[in-house]
Amino acid sequence: MTNNNTRTSRKWYAIDLHLHTPASSDYQERDVTNLQILQQAEARGLDMVAYTDHNTVAGYRKMKEEIDQLQMLKDMKRILPEEDASLIEYQRLLGKITVLPGFEFTATFGFHILGVFPPEKPVRDIEHLLLDLNVPSDQLDEGSATIGASADVLRAYQVINDAGGMVIAAHANSSNGVAMRGFSFGGQTKIAYTQDPNLIALEVTDLENYGRRKTASFFNGSKPEYPRRMHCIQGSDAHRMVTDSKRKKNLGIGDRATDVLVHENTFEALRELFQGNDFSRTRPHQKKKGGDEFDFLKSALEEGSNIVQEFHEGMTARGGKLIAVISDVCAFANTIGGTIYIGASNDSSQSPVGISNPANAIKQLEKEISNRISPPLTCTVNSQKSGNKDIIQVIIPRGDDPPYAVDDNKIFVRAEAETGLAVRDEIVSLVQRGKSVPVVIPTKPEVTQVAPAKKSKKIGKLSKPKDGIQPPRTGVEVTSVTERSGVAYYSVKDLRNGNQVKNVTEKSARRLWHYAIMNYAKLPAETKRPKAEWQGNIGLINTSKQGKSQRYDLVRKQGNVYRYYFGVTEDGIHGSWRKLVGLDTEDD
Repeated sequence: MTNNNTRTSRKWYAIDLHLHTPASSDYQERDVTNLQILQQAEARGLDMVAYTDHNTVAGYRKMKEEIDQLQMLKDMKRILPEEDASLIEYQRLLGKITVLPGFEFTATFGFHILGVFPPEKPVRDIEHLLLDLNVPSDQLDEGSATIGASADVLRAYQVINDAGGMVIAAHANSSNGVAMRGFSFGGQTKIAYTQDPNLIALEVTDLENYGRRKTASFFNGSKPEYPRRMHCIQGSDAHRMVTDSKRKKNLGIGDRATDVLVHENTFEALRELFQGNDFSRTRPHQKKKGGDEFDFLKSALEEGSNIVQEFHEGMTARGGKLIAVISDVCAFANTIGGTIYIGASNDSSQSPVGISNPANAIKQLEKEISNRISPPLTCTVNSQKSGNKDIIQVIIPRGDDPPYAVDDNKIFVRAEAETGLAVRDEIVSLVQRGKSVPVVIPTKPEVTQVAPAKKSKKIGKLSKPKDGIQPPRTGVEVTSVTERSGVAYYSVKDLRNGNQVKNVTEKSARRLWHYAIMNYAKLPAETKRPKAEWQGNIGLINTSKQGKSQRYDLVRKQGNVYRYYFGVTEDGIHGSWRKLVGLDTEDD
């Protein structure tokens, strides 16, 4: 268990991991020196920078060679006064600012990838790596963004990571970014490029924005096709010293930087942060705003409760607040991990109530998690400020030994913004995930001496779609219903992960399942065309609001069969469905 004592030993450092030098052929101020670049970095309050010239490490190499040359002259007692002053200034700046070697690699399709390495990494090794990535030897010092045929994105990720570097997708949401904005294709390729395990972070250009439409929100783990939550940072991509007064998009050093909460401003500390799952330890750089604190809670509330985060006003045992928190911890561990905020409600219009004694509350919560959840689960529990209120933050990883249970026998799972007890089929899936081998558990009859089962609605045999339209990615599909002894038993399919749960009744159904089967029961016979707003073979039955989420009930005619999807959130709408419900197609 990681607690607040660990957190208080850290401090905020300002980083800009995307700086160019005159070694890049498109640098806009050719006479700028490495010493001036570092002086400007200091002036902007930066603690760590990375030299990331286009397909070359020549800029960093020239700085090292200049310093080595000055030191050699000093050792030989042949250094001139102005040279000695430069050496002293270099030593002062490098004692204050960590400078990392790296490059901005141009992969296939023109996608840009940052490779950032520890200071002790030999420059020669980095140059050999660039050659391995198909940068021509005669262009190794050119610093050109266009190098012709190069390596595939995924291979570049692996090569950089295997060489000990941090792999960061440069300006991922731009035209040269791996999020593939502006490309007419994407799909599985886009998912692979942004979820690859060798990729440690995404650099985005809208980190300071609030709201669900910013890139960081798109990769927060709540989207079913992007379940791995990614660390998002920002960098200036500076090709000049200061912002161009005529073209504001041409940023200068530190104009778009990131603050990170680490023990020290080292490569190792930064990599440890990016490899962890504490996403509150990065924020847009604050010093240029006069020191205003970035409110992590406000940022979280913009997204609201979802499959990866939840809010609780308190954690007292009275009123069931504590068990609600523990149940959420268990549910997140059994699903894809998540974050819990205690001391604030999910209603962003209400001010957070805070926790009066966070240190004692943290100790109590750690004890409860340790005693009540099995098998053991390592969480990060700490307190942070939101305004003048103390908020407890609990970061829960996706457990590697599921199923996790509360009090030995209560197994909870997370479905969208709802935590509920797992049913049999979900428990089977969790066991399979924990063992990493197929597990077959024989089914037992739900009741004894039941009447013969009969279909209450004809679902029919589904053929492979010829129009290429895939089901929504969130919500619930009711796939079949049978009646036994006067009780309807439904099979429901979780559209987020494809898991199918059988033998769900109105009484046993969780909230979203209950909503789905109640609305399904009201539908006409399958041979009749349901009432909906149709566009071809897909239709919108109903739109509703739940919390901050817009939800849609949808239908699709496939052959002679109608398929119904209930409670679909915006995250699950894609392709033709987006046009049907009136959403744009920016993120498809």
